[in-house]
Amino acid sequence: MALSAATDGIHTDFSEGMSYGDYLRLDTLLSAQTPLTAEHDELLFITIHQVMELWLKLLNRELDTALAHIRSDELQPAFKCTARINRIQEQLIQAWTVLSTMTPSDYLSFRPALGKSSGFQSWQYRLVEFKLGAKDAIKMAPHRHRSDLAEQLDAAYRAPSLYDEALRLLARRGYAIPAEVLDRDVTQPYTAHPGVEAVWEEIYRHSGEHFDLYELAEELVDLEDAFQQWRFRHMKTVERIIGMRSGTGGSTGVTYLRKALERYFFPELWSVRGKL
Repeated sequence: MALSAATDGIHTDFSEGMSYGDYLRLDTLLSAQTPLTAEHDELLFITIHQVMELWLKLLNRELDTALAHIRSDELQPAFKCTARINRIQEQLIQAWTVLSTMTPSDYLSFRPALGKSSGFQSWQYRLVEFKLGAKDAIKMAPHRHRSDLAEQLDAAYRAPSLYDEALRLLARRGYAIPAEVLDRDVTQPYTAHPGVEAVWEEIYRHSGEHFDLYELAEELVDLEDAFQQWRFRHMKTVERIIGMRSGTGGSTGVTYLRKALERYFFPELWSVRGKL
């Protein structure tokens, strides 16, 4: 005997109601994968990058919320955001393991169709980098033809980074963050300062007295650790698929990605570990 919608909670007629597919706009979402060739692996390539862009959209939203909470001295809500960011980063890292099933010959079969498009042109990724402190005006150049994107990138470029806001919070709490750090040009990449390292050392050595700040430090370390893992998986996936070839957008590919692994967002949180 068939169960009715009234007894099983499953609707069978959506002519006048909203279905799961309607709510998620699946027709739009699933029609966005449009390979330019008939090669089997192009759909994989498109899907992975679109999924990453969706995660980056959410990551940017959580970063913005975390920044606002830290600016308002509300650390616990900020930690909820950073915890979610860490889970998002896990998904981004795992995405590379799926893409790495593609062999060099698989990729080369459709690579010419990509033209000059490149993951290095991801404006959402640049927003994340800018908010984390990796400021570089040149990285905005590919988006100058889109005023809406250029405005978002310029705003993030000129705004204090997550680490800048964390250090300002420490200063508001009475810690001796050097004036030259607080007053620095935030459009420039952050440079490690021994005075900042000394403050973090005090917080780590007396974590019971400053536990929320100690937790803030560890949340930032978790975030950067995961970001570096994402960079490493990116680099190894690119190396596995195209070796030392240049990227489609003219980047140096693996060489650039290796250099990125040497850069830190929150340098004193790593160097202080050698002093504890």
